[in-house]
Amino acid sequence: MLQRYLPILTWGRHYHRGLLASDLLAALIVTIMLIPQSLAYALLAGLPPEVGLYASMLPLLAYGLLGSSHSLSVGPVAVVSLMTASAVGGIAEAGSISYVQAAALLAMFSGLFLLLMGVLRMGFLANFLSHPVIAGFITASGLIIALSQLRHLLGLPGQGDNLLEIALSLGQQLDNINGYTLAVGLPVLLFLFWVRSGLQPLLERLGLSAYTAAMLSKAGPVVGVVLTSIAAAVFELGDKQVALVGQVPSGLPSLGLPTLNHPAWRELLSSAIFISVIGFVESVSVGHTLAAKKRQRIDPNQELIGLGAANVASSLSGGYPVTGGFARSVVNFDAGAATPAAGMFTALGIGLAAILFTPYLAYLPKATLAATIIVAVLSLVDFSILKKTWNYGYSDFIAVASTLCVTLLIGVESGVACGVFASLALHLYKTSKPHIAVVGEVPGTEHYRNIQRHNVITHDEILSLRIDESLYFANAGFIEDRLYALLEDYPHSRHVVLLCTAVNEIDLSALEALESINERLAERGICLHLSELKGPVMDVLSNTDFLQQLSGKVWLSHHLAVSGIAAAMNQQAAADSNWDI
Repeated sequence: MLQRYLPILTWGRHYHRGLLASDLLAALIVTIMLIPQSLAYALLAGLPPEVGLYASMLPLLAYGLLGSSHSLSVGPVAVVSLMTASAVGGIAEAGSISYVQAAALLAMFSGLFLLLMGVLRMGFLANFLSHPVIAGFITASGLIIALSQLRHLLGLPGQGDNLLEIALSLGQQLDNINGYTLAVGLPVLLFLFWVRSGLQPLLERLGLSAYTAAMLSKAGPVVGVVLTSIAAAVFELGDKQVALVGQVPSGLPSLGLPTLNHPAWRELLSSAIFISVIGFVESVSVGHTLAAKKRQRIDPNQELIGLGAANVASSLSGGYPVTGGFARSVVNFDAGAATPAAGMFTALGIGLAAILFTPYLAYLPKATLAATIIVAVLSLVDFSILKKTWNYGYSDFIAVASTLCVTLLIGVESGVACGVFASLALHLYKTSKPHIAVVGEVPGTEHYRNIQRHNVITHDEILSLRIDESLYFANAGFIEDRLYALLEDYPHSRHVVLLCTAVNEIDLSALEALESINERLAERGICLHLSELKGPVMDVLSNTDFLQQLSGKVWLSHHLAVSGIAAAMNQQAAADSNWDI
């Protein structure tokens, strides 16, 4: 039981020097990447830059102890930072003490909610947000984030929670663009775009191995940070109205509980639920992908506990909500991280950076951090999901398009709510009108297929129906109406056989519908049969008197049902013929 909730007791037992070397190398690379990223995402969340560093220390230690993924790297991420800004922005002024306290309380609520879900084994809830919905939400969030950071590149004040508000705010102030800020931010932006695609091939041409070149290319943002900080100091860009990070407190964060009696705790609680769900789904998706590459597995319920502990740790150390980041986790994986200890070593690296290097961040232009954010989030934008879902199925397209549009036009929390509602509503709609096929025997086999797709053998007096869905309250009425309509099309039917290969469950509403169907068919001299019922469904029906009232039989296979009924009808016909003679 202890190993189940403390995975470190499992992998730590087999830890050795080889794993230590791999984890230390991965930690070094991720630390170099994470420092500018943490500062940038804190800026995106409306928080002082050091808060991003604080959110990258204890959370990594907590997840290393309790998380189930060996490669997931936890910390500030773009989407959660945007959601934090949206949640806290309406409560306090960005950057103020009240704002920081609210963000820490938001992390505490998020952590406690995740822990509660983990204890209750509710990891299955991740399935209620489909991948297309998540892709639509992340694409819209990426666009909002990128547009919101343009104000830092242009040296303009700006505000807004959605695409229209931000665009309108920027458009009204284009005459006030700060040329010095643009001269800093634009070259960094272009440099970082080039680093993503051009630096690694260049390093490989210079003779470096593909692995070394790939790892060095991840340090591109650090180069931008160093060069622009030097330029800001040498040319005194702060005096030219270029926004700088300013003095960043050095040292480790102090520990303490957030202000629990915050006047807006109810609003923060609802926002924390949305953040928790999105963060959990993103983390589990990344964790599953990376684990599969190593033939490992993650436990969604343990991930809830690990992420919950990480968020509580972030709150206690003055941070804000965190989750597993895709880009950072991929780098951690590619760098050779073998165990969660890599994340714990990364936390130590961030701690050393907070002690030794924070005084040098005073001259760092905010435009550099904005460029870092824009390059990072535009890689999340994926409009191809619209084409894929359009070609595949209208329901997925509606879910993606509605989530994307609501997020862009109203805001991130409304987008999440829309995504959840659209996923559930479309699922209910599709399952409420299940596909029902009239089937017949494929000649020379015991297989039964749709009569509209195959040349099959049928019997005038036997109506074979395959229901391609479980039977429950939402589709019970539809199935009943559809069956009666088909009987009108097949007036000579004396037997109805329901092929139940796709039926995994029959709830009470559906059972009552079956009882009604059985009674009405019996009144018309038609027998109702069931074939290929699954064991769990049969167990449930055995606890009722439905099987005793059934006018027909329950058959092991559909072929046995049709052949048995046909044989019985032939015997009855022969007996009737002999009687007439």
